[in-house]
Amino acid sequence: MNDAPTPRTNNKRWRGCLLEIVETVLLTVVIFFLVQHFVAQPYQILQVSMENTLQPGQYVLVDKLSPNFSDYHRGDVIVFEPPKGYQEEGQDIPFIKRVIGIEGDLVEIRDTSVYVNGVKLDEPYVYENQPTVPFGASSWRVGKGELFVLGDHRQASQDSRAFGPIQKSSVIGRAWLRYWPIGSFSLIDSAHYQGIPDPQPAQTPVPTTLPSAAPSN
Repeated sequence: MNDAPTPRTNNKRWRGCLLEIVETVLLTVVIFFLVQHFVAQPYQILQVSMENTLQPGQYVLVDKLSPNFSDYHRGDVIVFEPPKGYQEEGQDIPFIKRVIGIEGDLVEIRDTSVYVNGVKLDEPYVYENQPTVPFGASSWRVGKGELFVLGDHRQASQDSRAFGPIQKSSVIGRAWLRYWPIGSFSLIDSAHYQGIPDPQPAQTPVPTTLPSAAPSN
């Protein structure tokens, strides 16, 4: 009895294998799309505005899921779409900055230092201890649904000093992990600021006479 497969049997097996490959590829593409769209997205650092916290050429993973359950906080490093008309180093790409003020906060620049609700921030991450120089206004009340952001490399950053607080809806997510080059693999820690009073209602106007500086923490 001849048990050798016939050409028809071989064709069925070939079509079955091809179908499995196509299904696997499609499933992989769908999973990749869902993960990148809803969970996490890779991002390459192309700017110098977050030196030395993040270096040009590094790759980070942007967490898009947790902000749905835990709001952005002061000190978080975030990736966002910049306001229309703004580019950094001539590049039309998402910006990466640090959250300094949240809804209702009064952010001020006094004597080249940053104050939030009257408290001077301790900012050891600022590149080479550069002074923070205002680009025009020196105080901002962060409105409803907004965030105030600054780059760590203060003299090489287009940030809220130039375009004001950003809309939270423009934020892509939190930068939470450096993963390339492999030698830089590490979590991206948020900064923590001590002693900042609770923010005021977002519609509270900026005072015309700024309060005296609170002691630095």
